[in-house]
Amino acid sequence: MNNDVTSCYDAEAIVSRNTYQKIAKFNQDRNWDQFHTPKDLSISISLEAAELLECFQWSGSDLHVHQKKEKIIEETADILIYALQMCQVLKIDPEEIIKNKLAQNELKYPADKAYGSALKYTELQRLPEKQDSPDGTDK
Repeated sequence: MNNDVTSCYDAEAIVSRNTYQKIAKFNQDRNWDQFHTPKDLSISISLEAAELLECFQWSGSDLHVHQKKEKIIEETADILIYALQMCQVLKIDPEEIIKNKLAQNELKYPADKAYGSALKYTELQRLPEKQDSPDGTDK
């Protein structure tokens, strides 16, 4: 997996103002804003996430996921568009809420406990604290 975040998007912006405006105009041109309540947007996000999951259903080890990449991209875009619409409707800044959530996750998943682990944060909390041994190695 490529961890260079700049390889897949502009690391300076979550989404450009122009993209926000295009989403808003698309809906305004169709008089769809009336349908975009937080409840209905939440349902739409969930439905699109289910469509994304279909790309992986019965796929085993996902060796052939590249063959489904266009569908994965399409469903991911739908999810992002609905999520951004939710931000617009609720007048929340997506960058700010992502920063806040990452800060929360830093507390829930400290690197020294979560590194290489798939455990949920509630399970990580039950792990004993690492202690330095007299010879300087971790116990």
